[in-house]
Amino acid sequence: MKKLGNELSLILLMTDGTDYTAQDLCKHLNCTRRNLYYYLQFLRDYGFKVLRNGNCYRLDPNSPFFQRIASSVNFTATEAALLFQLADGADAKNPTVASIKRKLACAYDLRCFTDSRYRKKQLRNLDDLTTAINNRRVVCLHRYSSPHSHSFSDRVVEPFLFLNDHQDVRCYEFASGMNKTFKLARIGKVEIYDAPWIHADLHKRVFTDMFGFSGEQSYRVRLRMGQLSYNLMLEEYPISSGFFTPEDEHHWLFEADMMSYLGIGRFILGLYDDIEVLGDEGLRRYVEGKKGASPNPSKGGESEIAG
Repeated sequence: MKKLGNELSLILLMTDGTDYTAQDLCKHLNCTRRNLYYYLQFLRDYGFKVLRNGNCYRLDPNSPFFQRIASSVNFTATEAALLFQLADGADAKNPTVASIKRKLACAYDLRCFTDSRYRKKQLRNLDDLTTAINNRRVVCLHRYSSPHSHSFSDRVVEPFLFLNDHQDVRCYEFASGMNKTFKLARIGKVEIYDAPWIHADLHKRVFTDMFGFSGEQSYRVRLRMGQLSYNLMLEEYPISSGFFTPEDEHHWLFEADMMSYLGIGRFILGLYDDIEVLGDEGLRRYVEGKKGASPNPSKGGESEIAG
């Protein structure tokens, strides 16, 4: 039990917002460095991402273990940012307000609100991208951070649309010949070139469906839903109310554009006996494939966040 107690204490220490060295952690846990490394490996094995910055250790708040625990109550990054802004405008002397802000800052990447240098960089990049879009100019996104390859690279692009409350920018990338969504938080510096757009005809806007999936191409889906699935859809996704047409006393027709079959497919499979897929054919094949444990991929997909 003491071993488990140390591991739980370690989780609390590594998520309290303080930078602890291995020596600090050993002192708090009253253990040897060798035992500490066993505890850290145990955490990794159970879905925690252990981050090391120099000699300091902490746990990534995006660790799969945390995501599983908090999936029902976790805030999105946008929601967390809004709550922080609301708390920031409340009574600064109130200890509860200060506690809320501290917890939000620890659990989410809110450097754009808590780090003045980071905030200045974000605003400068936003201003430069706004100028480039207004003047239809090519830019270089210097030292763009890719979490997939853990590397930095320069991206030459034509920016043309802000998304997600100006947190992302939609661009045409020269190297790949594709439209991609870049996160402003990952851009080191924006350099505006004295070169006009030459691919404006290839710029494609991105759309987001009711399940949060984004893409350039949509798929029109049609369903016949019973009372149970109709009620649950309205409860879980109130935005869907405009997509229903009553068919009879106990059935409703649902018709909407989807960017991916993943969200709507998951909903259908959970209530399969109460929903009839009327279209499109791709959705029908996707659902049947998933129902039969087929590896058939989804026709639709998420818009690529540049990596």
